[in-house]
Amino acid sequence: MDLTAAFPTFIITLREGFEAALVVGIVMACLQKAQQTQLYRWVYLGIFAGILASISVGVLLAHTVTGIENAGGIYTNVLKQILAGSFGIVAIAMLSWMLVWMSLQAKSLKGEVESAISDALNQDNAGKGIFLLIFIAVLREGFETVLFILAKFPQQLLLPTIGAVVGLIVAATMGYLLFALGIKINISLFFKAMGIFLLLIVDGLVLSALYHLDQGISLFAELSHNNWCNINTESCFLGGQVWDGSRLLPDRQFPGIILKALFGYRQTLYIGQVIAYFSFLIIVGTLYFQSLTTRKVKASAN
Repeated sequence: MDLTAAFPTFIITLREGFEAALVVGIVMACLQKAQQTQLYRWVYLGIFAGILASISVGVLLAHTVTGIENAGGIYTNVLKQILAGSFGIVAIAMLSWMLVWMSLQAKSLKGEVESAISDALNQDNAGKGIFLLIFIAVLREGFETVLFILAKFPQQLLLPTIGAVVGLIVAATMGYLLFALGIKINISLFFKAMGIFLLLIVDGLVLSALYHLDQGISLFAELSHNNWCNINTESCFLGGQVWDGSRLLPDRQFPGIILKALFGYRQTLYIGQVIAYFSFLIIVGTLYFQSLTTRKVKASAN
């Protein structure tokens, strides 16, 4: 059994799940301090509803892809490739934004959540406000994970889902150890390490998304008999091939299969993929490390 497909989703849900666990822990600590522990049930309902909504979105999107496959037609493979590429683009945008945003907001997260809880407690129906805060926090992380799985592993959903579930369990356990048992966890170091892993994983998704889009456009050009795509080559808009690792480092054998699962490595790479890969790494990586520096400056000023 190839377990490598579970690694990336494990890392993503571990990081994103722990972020949601921090929000949950801060909310419950605020309610305990305000002696409003009877509102805990709204926290639990928010967690359950957020997870259920994430699963529902995943099932709906997966059924959409399956429905396209079962419908048949000459453009079925075109739609499948375009959908996988589109899911990848959305996942890249959301995960990149959250990576940078979380780094900038890490220091102020506790204050913002406490302020939101204070406002909710001053309203007549505090439970609904607490429910929405938790629900949105959980759904946001779940939706990002669902899109990542569908974009990176469109034909292999079981193992990535298992990896996501295990990551979520570990993240919840860490949150429990931190807030319930008072065990110290170096949160800053955790998010820095996970942030670097996430940056590389999402960068690998850039390669996959471009591959699926290129395949979809190539198939469409071939079926519609258009000559704007050179159907005699494997690439349509990605340019010439710059890497062939089929013998040196194949992506279906160790260690290439690990690199493919974690960081999107492919044994065949084209110039467009390479340019996009390093452009993403430079741009988003610079923004991420700048956000860490900005956070340190703000912390020193305070």
